[in-house]
Amino acid sequence: DIGGGGNPNPGFINIDIRDLPTVDIVHDLNQHPWPLPDESVLLATASHLVEHIPPCVLDAQGRTRFLFMEFMNEVWRILKVGGEFAIACPHGSSQGFLQDPTHCNPINETTWAYFDPFENRANGMLYNIYKPLPWRIKYLVWSPAANIEVVLVKRSLDEVKA
Repeated sequence: DIGGGGNPNPGFINIDIRDLPTVDIVHDLNQHPWPLPDESVLLATASHLVEHIPPCVLDAQGRTRFLFMEFMNEVWRILKVGGEFAIACPHGSSQGFLQDPTHCNPINETTWAYFDPFENRANGMLYNIYKPLPWRIKYLVWSPAANIEVVLVKRSLDEVKA
C-alpha cells in the first residue's frame, strides 16, 4: 500500500513518509530506490497519493527531475511482471483536486497513455515522448467532476521490444 498512511489496506505492507503506528516502512516516496527488492510485489495500491507526487523538480545541480515518472518507474521496479498497480485519485480538473493546496500533479484520463506503449489515446503514441518503463492499461474509469480509477499491469521490457 503505497502512501497508505493511517488507513492502509488490510494485509498489505504500508509504505509512507509519515511515522504512524499503521506504517510498516517509513520512507519518502520521492527518494529512490525505495527499500523494497526488485520484483517483490504482485499487487500495489495508491489511493489519493499520485496527485501529491510533484511532476518535476530541479535537483541540486539545476537539472530537471521528472519525479512522477521516477515514481511510476519505481513502482514498476518493485512489481513482478504481470503485477498490477491500482490507483485512485481526483481528476485533475475536479473540485476535489483544485481545493487541496498539497495537490500538485493534475492527472486526467489521458495521463496514463504516456505509460502504455500500445495505447493510442490523444493523438497517438504519447508513450514515445518520455519512454518510461512500460505498463498496460487494464482498467480506466473517470469523471472530470470526481475521481479517476486505473489499474495498470507491468509489461516486460521484452514485450515492448518485440
